[in-house]
Amino acid sequence: MTDSRQYDTVAFDVRDNATMLFFAKTSEIGDIKDYLLLMRTVDEDFDESIYIEINEQQFGGHNLIKEAALTGNVLTLRLHEPAEELGGVSDIVLTYSETTENLESIEAGAFRVFGDTLVGGNA
Repeated sequence: MTDSRQYDTVAFDVRDNATMLFFAKTSEIGDIKDYLLLMRTVDEDFDESIYIEINEQQFGGHNLIKEAALTGNVLTLRLHEPAEELGGVSDIVLTYSETTENLESIEAGAFRVFGDTLVGGNA
């Protein structure tokens, strides 16, 4: 089963122990109505982990994302196991507006967040 989501804003950020891609659907006045955060963490005591947070619901871990494919303005995440938190979906398809800012954020962040799970597509 697939979960499809559309966003108008993409942002990339780096923190002390994490790299993040943030996708948001915003209102006309800029309020966030819906979001999805992809975060890769690195901790001295643990291996790298990728987490997904959707509207304050977080799930993730060492083997969350099997592969990620980027084609144009579509990012497809294939999960190792269905996400019960999302009703058992095994694929998450993100579509985002093709603005200069969004494309720059994807270009800067896709490889840094997904690493070797980014297996196909083109940017």
